[in-house]
Amino acid sequence: MKTPLAALALVLMTATGAEAGERPVPLKDAPGRDAVEANCASCHSLDYTRTNASFMDRKTWEAEINKMVNVFGAPIAAADAKIILDYLVKNYGVGG
Repeated sequence: MKTPLAALALVLMTATGAEAGERPVPLKDAPGRDAVEANCASCHSLDYTRTNASFMDRKTWEAEINKMVNVFGAPIAAADAKIILDYLVKNYGVGG
């Protein structure tokens, strides 16, 4: 029974870079960063922001935030969602 759990732990460590000692790159320092860190980092790595930035425009970022709230149940207040959207579009959006 312990073998599948150990294998899963190894896969997760490798996928997150923990095994390689990689450190996440901080988000751009701009108004709204604190809302992103407080609301988004509790569920997933903030590295996704930079990974997805090459194709995310305002409409796509808004759809992503709505998915996190409405599908995955992220407890993000409407006021924070607006701050997060504005931050992501301005700092990581295409055609922002």
